[in-house]
Amino acid sequence: MSSPDFEALARVHAQTFDTPPPWSARDFAEMLASERVFLVAPAPMAFALGRVVVDEAELLTLAVAPDAQGRGFGRAAFLAYESEAMARGATRSFLDVAQTNTRALALYRSAGYDESGRRRAYYRTRDGSGVDAIIMTKLLKQA
Repeated sequence: MSSPDFEALARVHAQTFDTPPPWSARDFAEMLASERVFLVAPAPMAFALGRVVVDEAELLTLAVAPDAQGRGFGRAAFLAYESEAMARGATRSFLDVAQTNTRALALYRSAGYDESGRRRAYYRTRDGSGVDAIIMTKLLKQA
C-alpha cells in the first residue's frame, strides 16, 4: 500500500470537524507511525482511523468531505474500520463522539453501538464552551 497523503487527510478532516478541532497533516503522520494505528479509506473523500491494542479497538476519527455526506461513504468507512479491527484481533470497539454530532451518533447507534459513558465538557468549541463526549461501545462479532 502506498503512503497516505497526510495533507489530503487533513483537508478532509478540516472540512468535516469543528468540534473537536481538526487534525493537521503532522497529526496524521504521527498517529499512523504507530503499528497499532490503521487507516481505511474506501473512497478518497471518506476515511476512518482506528487503533487496536490487544483485543480492543478504538475509532480515533471518521471523516467524510461535506459534498460526499449523505451518500453512504461514512457508513462504508465505518464498516471498513470494524472489519480491519476484527482482522487485527479486536473483539470490542469503542469511540467517543461530540454530543452535538447528531449524524455520527445516528450512524453509530444504527451500527449497534450503545452509550457507555460521558465525558462532561470534554471538547472545546471555538468560543471556549464545553461539549460533552459520549462514549459508545460494541462487542464485535468474530468469524
